Amino acid sequence: MDVVRLPDADAVARDSAERIAVAVAEAAASHISHLAHVALAGGSTPMACYELLGPMLDDWSAVHLWYSDERCVPPDDPESNHGQAAERLVAPGAHWHRMPGELGPDQGAAQYGAELDGTILDVCLLGMGPDGHTASLFPDHKLLGAGGVAIGVHDSPKPPPERITLTLDKINESHAVLLMVTGEEKREALARVLEGPDRGTPASLLDRDRLTIVADEAALP
Repeated sequence: MDVVRLPDADAVARDSAERIAVAVAEAAASHISHLAHVALAGGSTPMACYELLGPMLDDWSAVHLWYSDERCVPPDDPESNHGQAAERLVAPGAHWHRMPGELGPDQGAAQYGAELDGTILDVCLLGMGPDGHTASLFPDHKLLGAGGVAIGVHDSPKPPPERITLTLDKINESHAVLLMVTGEEKREALARVLEGPDRGTPASLLDRDRLTIVADEAALP
């Protein structure tokens, strides 16, 4: 596990964007298909990253954009992760694969799981909540042990209750996992992540051999 300490949220956004751009270029150059697969995250912390990331690549046509989770709302809903990300990430020619939240947790997860099955993500970008949740994987939740690619969440403790999320297995299969953490309100949860795996802090269950944490001074203990 690599931990990168930066002075503030702006530096975290820029560093993360640069890491994704490099990973995309390397993946496209190394794969036989010349394609790169990136999972985007929702939440406030990654959004500034997307605004910086767009201009860092001259050509997005080899990039497939997926999601780590989504709220069960239509794509034009203000709460939609895809809607928020697509507004901020200018990626002409990219192949967007949004989670169909409007289908509901179970049907949406089944459809997305079938679409993503067989593809290994080059980079999975994640944020973390003050409770230590990541994607839509929540503390001590029964779905932390779920297998497969994507699962439907019916009882999220954070509204809205219905969501779709990649499983821990699918996230941890990624070639690289990048966790962005900013803000003093996440310091306690990040300290638990650094201590070791704990079902009460889902972000601590990310594969440490693949994980890079990029955090600001306020968030790091």
